[in-house]
Amino acid sequence: MDIKKLQTLVVDALEDVKAQDIVLFDTTHLTSLFDRIAIASGTSNRQTKALAASVRDKVKEAGGNVYGMEGEDTGEWVLVDLGDMIVHIMQAPIRAYYRLEEIWGDKPVKLGAAKRKGTKEAEEAEPKKISSHLAAGKKAAAAEAVVEKKPAARKPAAAKTTATAATKKAAAKPAAVPAGKKIKVGAPKTTVAAIKALKASPKPRTAKPKAEEAPAKTVIKRIKKSEE
Repeated sequence: MDIKKLQTLVVDALEDVKAQDIVLFDTTHLTSLFDRIAIASGTSNRQTKALAASVRDKVKEAGGNVYGMEGEDTGEWVLVDLGDMIVHIMQAPIRAYYRLEEIWGDKPVKLGAAKRKGTKEAEEAEPKKISSHLAAGKKAAAAEAVVEKKPAARKPAAAKTTATAATKKAAAKPAAVPAGKKIKVGAPKTTVAAIKALKASPKPRTAKPKAEEAPAKTVIKRIKKSEE
């Protein structure tokens, strides 16, 4: 079986049973015994056994070979030998203790690349890429509606000045007063200034009128006529 198809089957089988921290490494430069090594974690003995069984069943269904399984009795560390690929399913404390990533992890394989579809159905479902230099590969630009904005008609200068003068005249006219209401009209500024000036100027002192002098008494003496 092709190694790319095999690694895809393994990763899918591990994800089906919700494995944690799945990693995949290329080991062709380290050993000639196998080309890939996969490491995944399980939360319990039961889950690690279920993960190993899922990998085994999925590979067999696809026509692959399973050469052996180890560690199923305890479930702490289950190893599945697929020939070109070795799968280690471990519980978190065991994985942290042995640190297999430090031994085999020189060339990690991205899970996106590992899960490239190798089946014919997936290849047919995946759209084929067309070279961008070909005319068929270029997307036709979507036609966009163009809205032309007409420039606003400018008013002649004479019309503007007439409108401005009419507005000023309207503002100068007092508003109409409804009947029955009293309006206070302010005094002109000149009158107000004159009143202020009069109030500010000192008052002239007027002489008090003297008491009227008593009229002179006229004494009329009667003169007796002398007897003749």
